[in-house]
Amino acid sequence: MTIHLLFISITFQRRRWTMEEIEQEQIIRQVEEELMNRKCLIQQPF
Repeated sequence: MTIHLLFISITFQRRRWTMEEIEQEQIIRQVEEELMNRKCLIQQPF
């Protein structure tokens, strides 16, 4: 997709994800979820 504004052209391209990036994102989300669960367990008694 290209947008022309006056004398400036801006082009947007879809970024392709590699398998390593996908795996890393999954690990990050898993760790974040575990941390959130721990926070919830600590907050529950109060």
